[in-house]
Amino acid sequence: MSIKSVFAIPFAKVVTKRIFKWANAPHKTQDKVFKKLISKAKNTAFGKDHDFENIVTYDDFKKRVKVTDYEGLKTYVDRVVAGEADVLWVGKPLYFAKTSGTTSGAKYIPITKDSMPSHIKAARNALLFYIAEKNDASFVNGKMIFLQGSPVLEDKNGVKLGRLSGIAAHYVPQYLLKNRLPSWETNCIEDWDTKVNAVVEETINEDMSVISGIPSWVQMYFEKLIEKTGKSVSELFPNFNFFVYGGVNFEPYKNKFESLIGKKIDYIELYPASEGFIAYQDSQTEKGMLLQLKSGIFYEFIPATEFLDENPTRISLKDVKIGVNYAIILNTTAGLWGYNIGDTVEFTSIKPYRIKVTGRIKHFISAFGEHVIGKEVEKALNDSILNTLINISEFTVAPQVNPTSGLPYHEWFIEFENEPENLEDFATKVDASMQAQNIYYLDLIEGKVLRPLIIRKVKKGGFHEYMKSIGKFGGQNKIPQLSDNRKIADVLQGFLKE
Repeated sequence: MSIKSVFAIPFAKVVTKRIFKWANAPHKTQDKVFKKLISKAKNTAFGKDHDFENIVTYDDFKKRVKVTDYEGLKTYVDRVVAGEADVLWVGKPLYFAKTSGTTSGAKYIPITKDSMPSHIKAARNALLFYIAEKNDASFVNGKMIFLQGSPVLEDKNGVKLGRLSGIAAHYVPQYLLKNRLPSWETNCIEDWDTKVNAVVEETINEDMSVISGIPSWVQMYFEKLIEKTGKSVSELFPNFNFFVYGGVNFEPYKNKFESLIGKKIDYIELYPASEGFIAYQDSQTEKGMLLQLKSGIFYEFIPATEFLDENPTRISLKDVKIGVNYAIILNTTAGLWGYNIGDTVEFTSIKPYRIKVTGRIKHFISAFGEHVIGKEVEKALNDSILNTLINISEFTVAPQVNPTSGLPYHEWFIEFENEPENLEDFATKVDASMQAQNIYYLDLIEGKVLRPLIIRKVKKGGFHEYMKSIGKFGGQNKIPQLSDNRKIADVLQGFLKE
């Protein structure tokens, strides 16, 4: 046993004890964060424009600061990008995290001296919770791989610019550098196919104990390992016992992963975003992820069903309820104010506050008023593959409003690894789960406005080919699982299984 693993366990227990101290005083913790944010930003351009000087209570804040998104803050962000100081937050940012935008093209999310540490500590603390719970730190002796974007950063008016995962690569602790793979050179490869092949070559003969990344891209890595060696992942890496992931619901991938790995393992879910590290899984026995209340983020919530209303209910943490779908709103030490990150969450616990990500506020289907959301389609798939040999690699759903014949329907594009023996029976099971979950969908089916869903089989590798075709292959790019339009669905018609 190495010195690292010996000291990791007591260190993990000390850190987790400190975290539960603020987690068990959530409202006091958030109140302190709120007051510090307002106090520090009151002399910024945004603070002066929104009268931060006279904000005392949360109600004061709501009267002065509207809920917005990147486009709503863009005039301020553009000033920051141009090199101006004290605009959204004190001074200038350390980095810009570059992400894909919608109407604005590329988005430049500021990361400041105050916000950067929370990104690093949260990822570390997720591993420390695992160590404390298992009373085992043996994995620190093995190699760790983090499939991520390139760490090469550009310069934007004196501020470093790159993907969040590439920025984070510059903060790997010294004591982990010897254990970390892939090499810096391989991490810098931009082409994803080339990069994954290089990762395979670097890791194939190593003792991998921790693997992390977006499930769809890690799955690609596993498949290439197996193709090259003819061995399962657990045969290649016998000490690989847990997988760290974020960005998507893992359940649809779980069967496939365990078949590739060759054994059951533990999983640690993270909720990182360029705008802030929001939550991480703190227990293998509790549902949901621990909301980060002391990381320079003051949280607000809007019931998802009210989000498009003119005056939606806007609440702080103390008023949330378990089981309600909320749009999550951030106010941060990076200078994001009333910021709609675009995600929806649901609380699984309020002692302490734990959440699960349920989807995207813009990713829904309501072409006929059915209000279908991400967690419903994910549950329908999970219900239908439970206790079967069916494995799903990727999927997305869109409405078919103008079919060539018959009633409209929801069209499901699924790439199967192991297909159902009878696709129609499988589709019936999925549709039954949808009807059981969503009363609006049920009414539309029974009212003969919609017919039951139809599944299209995407050929193996089809979603990867699709992502290549739109220039978003690899890295942190993900397929939206729901769309209210045909933009993705129409292109996927060219990637169907014959």
